[in-house]
Amino acid sequence: MDIGSTMETSTEYVYIYSEDEFDYNSSSEHAPCIKDNIGSTFLPTVYSLLFVTGLIGNALVLWVLIRDVKLRSMTDVSLLNLAVSDLLFVFSLPFLAYYAKDQWLFGDVMCKIILGCYSIGFYSGIFFVTLMSIDRYLAIVHAVYALRTRTVKYGTIASIVVWITSVLVSFPEITYNQEITDNITTCRANYPDSNIKTLKALHIFKMNVLGLLIPFGIMVFCYSCIIKRLLSCRSVKKQTIKLVFLVVIVFFFFWTPYNIVSFLDALQVFHVFDDCETNKRLDLSLQVTESIAYVHSCLNPLIYVFAGEKFKKHLSRLLLRFINCKTLRDLQPTTSSVYSRSTSIIEHSSAIYN
Repeated sequence: MDIGSTMETSTEYVYIYSEDEFDYNSSSEHAPCIKDNIGSTFLPTVYSLLFVTGLIGNALVLWVLIRDVKLRSMTDVSLLNLAVSDLLFVFSLPFLAYYAKDQWLFGDVMCKIILGCYSIGFYSGIFFVTLMSIDRYLAIVHAVYALRTRTVKYGTIASIVVWITSVLVSFPEITYNQEITDNITTCRANYPDSNIKTLKALHIFKMNVLGLLIPFGIMVFCYSCIIKRLLSCRSVKKQTIKLVFLVVIVFFFFWTPYNIVSFLDALQVFHVFDDCETNKRLDLSLQVTESIAYVHSCLNPLIYVFAGEKFKKHLSRLLLRFINCKTLRDLQPTTSSVYSRSTSIIEHSSAIYN
């Protein structure tokens, strides 16, 4: 769903397009396509729930990585950056939740900031998932070579490249985001009339290629090689293979529907779908599949971190330490904490991800 593409009137959304962008409803030559205000009934609730779960899950990941785990490999650095990326993305959800219910009330500066965070968080999250797939591929398929490459140094360099790439990929759309007042106030990309078709189609096709096709292709290659190598090892754990399948299936399930519907929506620019009923169905499908895709940012901590035995040990240790320290402070309020960080917390493994 292109954020801000609707104008609210009473209980309906009226989609107003320029004649250069879309045809009007064929049943009425000059009548705009009137659409039911369905998104305002469920999107605020969905976005709010995703914000709470995404904030808690990714904040826990950061807490454990910063407080209890020394960054000792590319995996640890990637996990840290993935959590930051997901937090950047979920930061925009409360604003989008209110926007889905009403109009934009946060000003032009916040419009640029929120949609900028949304776009950068969107791409960086997918790119870091892809980077972790490459990291797993190197660790398992090329174990000897990985000893030299899967270091904190190279992990930091790769993460910086991912962040720079995410910012660059967010252009030129991010430069066109602005608050627009026309009967109601919206926050959206205000493309030049001369290039509106090209830029909108480019935005969606870019998302399809860089947000799904290339990352999914890399993941399929990496995890196919991983599974082949694991099956040749007698000591392989079935849990490890299940986790590998889970990563690919979850990514494909949550992102493919949204990309397909977005592609079909882009075809409207070329007048492939001109009738209002089809436009209504595509709009509803965009809202539903977009919400499903957002769930992936909340599942990342569960898939990549909480499923690992080492991370669960670190989390349990931190929680116990927190509870014990609080109990000691309550019992001995005048005594300084006797709890100190143990040097034996970090396990000999170079990463907390299994």
